[in-house]
Amino acid sequence: MSQVLTRVSHRSLLTVMCACVVLVVGMVAAINLAVPMLAASALRPSASALVWIVDTYVVFFACLVIPGGAAGDRFGRKGVLLTGLALFAAGALISAVAPGIPLLLAGRAVTGIGAAAVLPNTLAVLLHAVPADRKGPVIATWASMTGIGGVIGNAGGGAILTGGSWRWLFAAAAPIALVLAALVARIAPVSARHDRRLDVPGAVLLVAASVALLLGIVQGPEAGWGSPLVIGGFACSAVLFAVWAVVELKVRHPLLDPRLFRIAGLRSACLGMTAIFFGMFALFYVNASFLQYAKGFGVLWTGLGIIPLTVPIILGARHVGRLTARIGLTAVTALAFGFVGAGLLGLSTSDTATPYAVYAAWLVVTGIGVTLVLPTLSGVIAGSLPAAQAGVATGLQATTREFGSALGVAVIGTVLTARFTAALPEDARSAHTVAEALTRAPADEVIPAFVSGADTGLRVIGAAVLVLGALVILRGRGTRAPRP
Repeated sequence: MSQVLTRVSHRSLLTVMCACVVLVVGMVAAINLAVPMLAASALRPSASALVWIVDTYVVFFACLVIPGGAAGDRFGRKGVLLTGLALFAAGALISAVAPGIPLLLAGRAVTGIGAAAVLPNTLAVLLHAVPADRKGPVIATWASMTGIGGVIGNAGGGAILTGGSWRWLFAAAAPIALVLAALVARIAPVSARHDRRLDVPGAVLLVAASVALLLGIVQGPEAGWGSPLVIGGFACSAVLFAVWAVVELKVRHPLLDPRLFRIAGLRSACLGMTAIFFGMFALFYVNASFLQYAKGFGVLWTGLGIIPLTVPIILGARHVGRLTARIGLTAVTALAFGFVGAGLLGLSTSDTATPYAVYAAWLVVTGIGVTLVLPTLSGVIAGSLPAAQAGVATGLQATTREFGSALGVAVIGTVLTARFTAALPEDARSAHTVAEALTRAPADEVIPAFVSGADTGLRVIGAAVLVLGALVILRGRGTRAPRP
């Protein structure tokens, strides 16, 4: 009887931890669906502000996920997980009631900090609680949630936003986080603490450098690429990243030791993971607006419209290991980037007259590439470090994924805005969003301009993914395939 109860409790704990993962990962995807509503709202955000509303959460999530795991080791994983869920709920509430852009961005930052505390500690709590013979399946289930979370975020976010206001998305996230916190408090075990120091200067420098880089990219179209703001953003980013590297080399317990990137396979796999999420979340950012503006989809159908991308992941992920064993790691990686790049370039040919079936087919092509590359590169990152550094490998994967996501949104938002404004009628070119342009020009001139911007953005992203994929393959030759 005790064994049955133990199995039930483990299953309950796994369910709650996976729900936490889905919540924090799903929010990354769900916010894209709200972009058209935000653009038309009383807040009147600029095009760059829309990108920041999406990216502020992702930047803090990406840069703090490793310190979030380290904080769990030092102060207790359950306690840090509960703190993360509380911060997530508080940030969501701030965003829901924000009367202006500054407070909305502050809420997004708090939510991102909370997410960074949640994600690594869900896995840490599970690994502490389950017996050794169950750890493999548990890790696999947890990892699958990081992918499924994006799909649930799109579908669930679409359902919530049918209420008619972007505020509903944040208002719904807060009580979900609080319910999960109550469940975690009840069923999660308390784990031992460790005396490893937190690298606060490293975390602050990494966040500041990332924000400065994105500031230069995002503000380019509005402020001008030669403006002091943009040039200063890029210069500050370069300096801050250099200072971060120096600090990390000197501290006893670095946030992320730069010397790890001397490992060629690890370096190329991290670049590859960043490139894939760069392409995926650039697509998510454009897809939500394209289906609503160009195809006339409602927000719920827009959320469901991304599902074809996930079909190959659901059906094919378990076969990737056998394919890698048969044709080799380099060939699988080359196929993966080829499919992702081709899918994005195919999607860039879409317009208002393109049937959704054709659009969905290109999503499937992109999904095949994602299916091939994620377990492959994840295995390389994990296999490049000793077992004692498994936590570093997990944090590194999360950081590269989220940083790639933030960069993809920033780049495609910048390209889309520049092309969109250039394609508008002359008397409407001071507008930087579709909602603003529709007040100055008829829809039959504004929507084609948006489609032109979206297509140009997807072409740039698709070409970038192919180039980065080639670099990954060239630098990763000789890397051993991960063991199944």
